[in-house]
Formats: sequence, C-alpha cells, structure tokens
Amino acid sequence: MNYLTCKITYIALLCCIFCCHIGFSQTGTIDINQDKRINTLLSLKKEINRVALVTDNYKIQVYSGNRKNANEKKKKFDGQFDKWKSSIQYETPNFKVWAGNFKTRLEADRALKIIKTKFDNAFIFKAKN
Repeated sequence: MNYLTCKITYIALLCCIFCCHIGFSQTGTIDINQDKRINTLLSLKKEINRVALVTDNYKIQVYSGNRKNANEKKKKFDGQFDKWKSSIQYETPNFKVWAGNFKTRLEADRALKIIKTKFDNAFIFKAKN
C-alpha cells in the first residue's frame, strides 16, 4: 500500500467515526405541559371502558332467512310477545329476527323457554357491542 492510499483510508475512517459519533450522540429532554384535569378524564374513561366490558348483552334469534319470511316472523313475534322488542337485522345473505336485549344469560334463558313454545328454532347468542 502506498502512502496516498493509506492517507485516504485513514481520512475516510475518521470521517465515518465522526459522522457516527455525531449521529448517535444526540440527547435531549422533553417537557410535557398538560392540563391537570386530563388525568381525571383518563381515569374516568378507563372506568367507563371497564364497566362496558363487564356488561354482556344477550339476544335471541328467532328466524334467519329471506326478507319476506323475516317480516312475517317479526309480525308473528310482535303479536305474541309484547314483552320483548324485536328487530330485523341483515347479515349477508340472510335477514334475521332478533328479540330482546338481556343483561344476563339467566334472563335470556328464561325468555328463551317461553319463546321456544312458538318458535322452535330460537336460540340465544351474545350480541356484539
């Protein structure tokens, strides 16, 4: 190796070390100024979410099929059971008749026992919130 090649290699190596040192040696501090009420709001939000996760909603599916029959089943259900509200939901490719909004499984089981006297294929499912 000649003198010029060694000198160029040495300078290039020093430049690389210097650039790496400058690039990785940056430090700093961050100061966050926020309203004191934000922590209160965050704890309130956490509590609301915790309560929402504990609450389960159960529904009873009375029918699943085409639109015409779904409307007929809903009318029949509403005429026989005014205690529970029914609705028609569309989930591709079927229209579904859902009844009630029960907070506990026990409540839904009691209602299902009564509903099954008129609608044999009814069943309970956990509703998505």
